Amino acid sequence: MRLSQMLFVTLRDDPADAEIPSHKLLLRAGYIRRIGSGIYAYLPLMWRVLQKVSQIVREEMNATGAQECLLPQLQPAELWRESGRWDTYTQAEGIMFALVDRREQELALGPTHEEVITTIARDLIHSYRQLPLHLYQVQTKFRDEIRPRFGLMRGREFIMKDGYSFHEDEESLKKTYQDMYQAYSNMLRRSGLAFRAVEADSGAIGGSGSTEFMVLAEAGEDEVLYTEDGQYAANVEKAVSLTADAETSPFTSYEKRETPGTETIDKLCAFLKCSPTQIVKNVLYQALYDNATTVLVLVSIRGDQEVNEVKLQNELTKLASQYGAKTILKLTVPDAEAQKKWAAKPLPLGYIAPDVADDYITPLSKGGTEGGSVHPKFLRLVDKTATDLKNFVTGSNESGYHVVGTNWNEQFKLPDNIVDVRKARPGDRAIHNPEQTLKSARGIEVGHIFQLGTEYSQVMGANYTNEQGEEKPLVMGCYGVGVSRLAQAAVEQSYDKDGIIWPVAIAPYHAIVTIPNINDAQQVEIAEKLYTELNQAGIETLLDDRNERAGVKFKDADLIGIPYRIVTGRAIANGKVEVVERATHNSQEIPIAEVVPTIKQWIVQAIEAKN
Repeated sequence: MRLSQMLFVTLRDDPADAEIPSHKLLLRAGYIRRIGSGIYAYLPLMWRVLQKVSQIVREEMNATGAQECLLPQLQPAELWRESGRWDTYTQAEGIMFALVDRREQELALGPTHEEVITTIARDLIHSYRQLPLHLYQVQTKFRDEIRPRFGLMRGREFIMKDGYSFHEDEESLKKTYQDMYQAYSNMLRRSGLAFRAVEADSGAIGGSGSTEFMVLAEAGEDEVLYTEDGQYAANVEKAVSLTADAETSPFTSYEKRETPGTETIDKLCAFLKCSPTQIVKNVLYQALYDNATTVLVLVSIRGDQEVNEVKLQNELTKLASQYGAKTILKLTVPDAEAQKKWAAKPLPLGYIAPDVADDYITPLSKGGTEGGSVHPKFLRLVDKTATDLKNFVTGSNESGYHVVGTNWNEQFKLPDNIVDVRKARPGDRAIHNPEQTLKSARGIEVGHIFQLGTEYSQVMGANYTNEQGEEKPLVMGCYGVGVSRLAQAAVEQSYDKDGIIWPVAIAPYHAIVTIPNINDAQQVEIAEKLYTELNQAGIETLLDDRNERAGVKFKDADLIGIPYRIVTGRAIANGKVEVVERATHNSQEIPIAEVVPTIKQWIVQAIEAKN
């Protein structure tokens, strides 16, 4: 392609609304163009990158025996109501675009396709002889992000590969899951990316187990905790660890003490001259379930630990049936305004004890955050870090006072619900080997694989007949790759002060032939000849034949990140051209006749090194 004929506009300055390097560079280099909040056009250079990523994805999926299809983007609401996820996605997660058509039927733009594919399976899969079956698609998805940001990283419209497998049993599912683990690792490796596979929370998709594939980058939204022995890695939302041992309490007998101005753990420790490991802090949450019931949740946890709200939400979801509900719509720390709706009297904030009385709650309909009811009793949970503490410090339910030398089942009843809701953090000891400590890295999630089990097939009636003639629910797996996110993640991982450094396998073009002076007939002639020969040899090549200064052309070539730049400059007097490698800026003069075989060899070596 000739740059003089291409839609090619670069910017010298960073766009004001771009926050991270990859977003700035893709806009500056003319790869994408913002059309609206979280909505981008993929311009010609970007579309070539996306096609290459998609091709790698397809090759790896096809190699596992998966079959490509294309599912509708417009989905009937009744399918989502069948699965029980309509309220989750339109209210709790709030990320689904929902609409009503002219027939007054509710529809949604697909953020994911579990319901659609399960409907297809229900209609078309009837016998064990049809199993296992694995279908996938590469398609645009839609999610109404609360705060679209970072370009293609968190947009409202994006390209995704999503696949779904169907099985007779868990053993068959686990085999496909491992196949996908390997296929996803191959995809990222072939794309030239440094990544880490980590244990993950399954979130709104559900299922028994899942793995995220993280591209390592400082701008990553996710924190990954891992051990250097390579035996453990997990998203911080899912990570588990061993805490530091609690210190011995300096208090040997139960006593109520005046502790003015000690609403925080730090202030309390300084006042009592004690360790936060000997404090039980009691954190108040407000959970809104999908039946409009509000439940006040009190979490007792060791004073030096923090509550992992993802883990807490998972625990509360497990308890939903106790309140006649299926899932949680919202989990918040109730501020003063929220407390006014249900508190019968002011709470002793900062001084709450594990046994704070239920009469603080007014169980009136007006108390529900969505007009529903407030459950009349606190749901009391205790984290495992607090259960074994002896002679600990905690609140007294009176402002300005704490109690010391406290013990469970003496001064306070140990709550029935013992849970693991603490947030693992760097420096914690690893469970698999306490000599290993957790390290932290930032990552961009580009892939996620799930073992769904029968979660969707049971509720939607997707069954098959086994060899014994029994009707059983299909066992399912789900596997997603963010194609457009992966492309931007590659930029976030590999750039310098001059611009993008594309991995060879997914670069829009392999080489760019630059003519420093288009008024020099010899430069033009040699450039045209090389441009033709390179393309004929299968080396995707751009020709910068624009009437611009050489410096502008060199800057643009660096900015757009083409792996190899061939310059028909002064060296042609010696029968050579200058070849510059974008990744290293290494420059060498190569005889004109050797350019094509040399570049071809470099490309093959670069791609094979990642296979």
